[in-house]
Amino acid sequence: MSDLPTALADGAELRLAEPGDVPGILACIHALARYEREPDAVRTTEADLVEALFGPDPRVHAHVVVKRGQVVAIAVWFVNYSTWTGRHGLYLEDLVVLEEERGSGYGRALLTELARVCVARGYARFEWAVLDWNSPAIAFYRSVGAVGMDEWTTQRLAGDALRALADG
Repeated sequence: MSDLPTALADGAELRLAEPGDVPGILACIHALARYEREPDAVRTTEADLVEALFGPDPRVHAHVVVKRGQVVAIAVWFVNYSTWTGRHGLYLEDLVVLEEERGSGYGRALLTELARVCVARGYARFEWAVLDWNSPAIAFYRSVGAVGMDEWTTQRLAGDALRALADG
């Protein structure tokens, strides 16, 4: 893993996100929400991303692919922990390649870089979720060796249910 930018074949570069990338990162998040049929679900603001990615104690990280000065692909991730392996892991929250840039190898380049992060830091796992209807993404993930964890289902508490449990 290197903090230096990686030149990609078509003049694009893959690198760690910088504060000036935040508008492009947010645009990719909105593009993902539209693709996942939740166009109005994003509540994140640029200020939220600046604080999360570049604040005094960042717990979220991002890599970007920049082409001709524009963010065209992102990987937003954070560190998790497995009590079974006794090691940290990397959880990929969002992998987005803008539609017009798909097929350029940017998704694979981002996954490869995150795999390098895992190996360099001794992380035991690299995990993420994908919607069950997103067959192009699932096929892509299988092509890089990812294995579906079909016996697991994601659980979520949010909104009123989260507050109700917190209230006891």
